[in-house]
Amino acid sequence: MESIKNLEQLPAAAAKKIAPYLREMLALHGDRIRAVFIYGSATGHNFIPAISDINSLFIFDYLDFTVFKKSLKTVAWGKKQNIAAPLFLTQEYMKSTVDVFPIEFRDIKENYRLVYGEDVLASLEIKGEHIRLFCEQQIKGKLVRLREAYLEVGLKSKELESVIRGSYRDLLPVFRSLIRLKGKKPSYEKENIIKQLCAEFQLDENVFLLIHTHIIQGRTIRGYPFESFLESYLEQLKKLASQVDQL
Repeated sequence: MESIKNLEQLPAAAAKKIAPYLREMLALHGDRIRAVFIYGSATGHNFIPAISDINSLFIFDYLDFTVFKKSLKTVAWGKKQNIAAPLFLTQEYMKSTVDVFPIEFRDIKENYRLVYGEDVLASLEIKGEHIRLFCEQQIKGKLVRLREAYLEVGLKSKELESVIRGSYRDLLPVFRSLIRLKGKKPSYEKENIIKQLCAEFQLDENVFLLIHTHIIQGRTIRGYPFESFLESYLEQLKKLASQVDQL
């Protein structure tokens, strides 16, 4: 069986946690595993020991229910070490779904380390049109949901603010991908992502930064003229959706 490799390319704290986890997974499924990748902050960007999750992708030659069942104890142990539940995929499934989840695969490809097997991610093609279409779908979907929430609860409930916050969190990966589509490299810092996005698409960054600041500081947005703020947020998303449609 091939050995684990490239752990020295990870932060020391991440490598120390992931090594026994990988050894256990390989002992359980080594004859089926084609490749293992570590991706996200655990590759070194913004990794905070004891806080940041360690994300992994396992590529199998074939998958059945027994693989998942046999992995339960190891995954449960890993979660106590801030190792997130892994992605289990086959190479064929990955290739067939890259058009459905282009942002997720693009984020993985942008920031990963191969720690076992062959680098099947290197040849994975992610088309810009799939990313553009996914981004447009997500933005327009959030617009519809926000409008529905306003009709359902008006301004007298915390639910609307929860929907606003949720839409912002869900759209951050979309914003990063839109910056890429403009030919720029997105920042790893959330506040800078907003500034980049607004500069590229001529949006009012104050609207987005207000949500960002209040999420970070744990404060409510409702102290502001909330109806005017919601109107501004909807208008900015509508403007962004229109521009994405033209990319």
